[in-house]
Amino acid sequence: MHYEFRRYKIQSGRLEEFAAAWKKGVFPLREKYGFTIHGAWTVDETNEFIWVLGHTDTESFESANRRYYESNARKSLNPDPAEFIAEASKLPARPVL
Repeated sequence: MHYEFRRYKIQSGRLEEFAAAWKKGVFPLREKYGFTIHGAWTVDETNEFIWVLGHTDTESFESANRRYYESNARKSLNPDPAEFIAEASKLPARPVL
């Protein structure tokens, strides 16, 4: 299993709006493309959204991620959650347990 920890700094005052758009659009679409979401959290004090994304392995993760972003379904998300992100980082991770 391949994992990524994703951390987004959301535009001021838009954290709840982003979380709702992510939950409605990104979450089900990621699952449709074979990803698993291992958790998602908001951090009110820092206006951040943090989530853990997984896929069966690194090679299929990259292919599935490309198909996800190139899909008409992703391109037509409205609102597009990416519009709310001021800063993003992602870290590949491997399980210890």
